Amino acid sequence: MKMAKRKTKFMCQECGYESPKWMGKCPGCGQWNKMVEETESSGSGRRGAFNHTTSTGVAAKATPITTIETLSEPRVQTELTELNRVLGGGVVRGSLVLIGGDPGIGKSTLLLQVSFQLAKTNQSVLYISGEESLRQTKLRADRLGVTSDSLLVYAETNLEEISRTIEKSSPEFVIVDSIQTVYHPEVTSAPGSVSQVRECTAELMRIAKTKGIAIFIVGHVTKEGSIAGPRLLEHMVDTVLYFEGERHHTYRILRAVKNRFGSTNEMGIFEMKEGGLEEVANPSEIFLEERSQGASGSTVVASMEGTRPVLVEIQSLISPTSYGNPRRMATGMDHNRVNLLMAVLEKRVGLLLGNQDAYLKVAGGVKLDEPAIDLAIAVSIASSFRDRPTRASDCIIGEVGLTGEVRRVSRIEQRVQEAAKLGFERVILPENNLGGWTAPKGITLIGVSSVSEALKVTLEG
Repeated sequence: MKMAKRKTKFMCQECGYESPKWMGKCPGCGQWNKMVEETESSGSGRRGAFNHTTSTGVAAKATPITTIETLSEPRVQTELTELNRVLGGGVVRGSLVLIGGDPGIGKSTLLLQVSFQLAKTNQSVLYISGEESLRQTKLRADRLGVTSDSLLVYAETNLEEISRTIEKSSPEFVIVDSIQTVYHPEVTSAPGSVSQVRECTAELMRIAKTKGIAIFIVGHVTKEGSIAGPRLLEHMVDTVLYFEGERHHTYRILRAVKNRFGSTNEMGIFEMKEGGLEEVANPSEIFLEERSQGASGSTVVASMEGTRPVLVEIQSLISPTSYGNPRRMATGMDHNRVNLLMAVLEKRVGLLLGNQDAYLKVAGGVKLDEPAIDLAIAVSIASSFRDRPTRASDCIIGEVGLTGEVRRVSRIEQRVQEAAKLGFERVILPENNLGGWTAPKGITLIGVSSVSEALKVTLEG
C-alpha cells in the first residue's frame, strides 16, 4: 500500500502567517526567526475549527432577523464585584473568556478564587490544570482557603481527554490553565504553537456554545505584553481580559480589551495579599496616598475608567538636555500626545521646550488614554519647567486643542463629585462644562477657555 506523502508548511509563531518555504523574516508581522516547520493534517474526520452550531447542538440555519427573539443574556454574579464590573455585570453562560497577563501576576489565583465562589453557590466547576499537578493545585487552594465538593480539579493537557471529561462531568463552568499547554493529538505541531492554540481554542469555543458552559482560558503573554499566539485567538473568544501590575507591588489592575457582552472601558483593581486577591473599594485613595506635597510637576486629574471616575496623579520632570536631541519619555500615557501638548505649550504659551528633556508618568501603574487628561498633562509640564508647584487641593480636567483652547469633556458631574469626596477644594475645568448642573458643596469650580488661562489660575493664582 502506497503511503501518502506528508506535506509540510512553515508558520509564524507570532502572527500565524503560513508559507510553503522557510523565510528568515515573517512578511506578516516583520519578526525574525519565527517561522517553524509544521506538518499539515489531512484527516477529513476531524471537526473543522469553525463548525457553527446552536446552543442545542443542532446545525445553525439562516433565519430572518424579524423572527429572532431578543432575550437578555443571563449572568452569574461572583463575590468579586470588580470582576463583575469588568465582565459587564457578571459571567455569561456559554461565553469563552481569555485572561492574559505576565507570569506570576496572579491569573491562577484569581480564577481559583472565582471557582470557589461559584462552587459555593452549588454550581459545578471544573478546574483543568495543564501546568500544575493535583497536589500543587491543592497546596494553592489550601493557602487561599478554597474547599468545596462542587469544585473538580483535573490535571490534563490532551484536548480529547478534556472534552470527554467535560462531557462526563457536565460542569457549568470550566477553567483551562493554560491554553498554551493544551494540545490536540491530531495536530502534529508542538503544544503552544500557533496551530495548536488555534485548534484548541476553536474546540473549546464549540463546547462553550453547544453546551452553554462558561469557559475561562488563561493565555501567556509575549515580551511585548500581548497574548502569545496569533491575533486570531483574540478574535475567536467573546471576552479578552488583561491582568496587569508589577510583580513586586501588591496592586493589580484587570481591564477588558474586548467584550461582546459589555464595555471595554471598565477597570477592576485588586490587592494581592497572603490570603489571595482582595478588591480595592476606592482606587482614587490608593493612587493618591503617596503624593508629595509642594512638588513641582505634579497634578491630579479625574479620569473616567468606564463608568467609574478615578483620580490619579500625573508627574512631569522637565530638565535641560545634555544631548543634541531632547529625550521624550512617557509611562501610562500616549507618547505622541505628550509631544503634541509640548508643541502647543511652545507655540501658544511661549514655553521654550525645544532644548528640554521630558519625562512623564502616571503614578500607580494606570494607563490613561482619554482626551480629558490633556490639560492636567500641560499644567504638569509647565509646573516642572517653571519649577512652580500647583496647589495640592486642585483637580484639573479638560481636553486641549491645537490652538490652545480647552474643550468640553463628558461626565463632568461624576468627575467633580469624586474630587469633592476626596477633599479637593478647586476643580479647573473647561468653561463650556460649567452650565446645566449643580456642583457639590465645599468645592469651587473655575472655568478656563485656554491653556494660558489655566496656567495663570494654577501656577500664578
